[in-house]
Amino acid sequence: MTTQRTAVNPWTWSAALGFNQGELVSGHTRTLYCAGQTATSGDGKPTHVGDMAAQVALSLDNLEAVLAEADMALANLVRLNVYTTDVDLLFQHYGVLAARLGAAGVAPATTMLGVTRLAVPDLMVELEGTAVG
Repeated sequence: MTTQRTAVNPWTWSAALGFNQGELVSGHTRTLYCAGQTATSGDGKPTHVGDMAAQVALSLDNLEAVLAEADMALANLVRLNVYTTDVDLLFQHYGVLAARLGAAGVAPATTMLGVTRLAVPDLMVELEGTAVG
């Protein structure tokens, strides 16, 4: 069975920012719910302290590693939750995230939340995804 994805956008502004308001998925056989991925090394230590762009990039790398372990890729993402301790700073580096998603040809339904802190104080961004395949 082939997975079919249909963007649901009653307004056009979100597509211009690289995300859909919703994604209708049919015909999928597997759903992967990913825990929040951060800028941590393979042993769980935080990296890139104070560097938002590098933390976004490594968080994406780690999300891709989880997806790959399930034989999926960024192209399978239908939902992405972004948690950050500094929304304004993240917007300055949002191109890192948007470029990677765009290169994968995906615009998952996305929510961004500003939080007081993440589980590990030196971390500034956490990415939580849902993928289908």
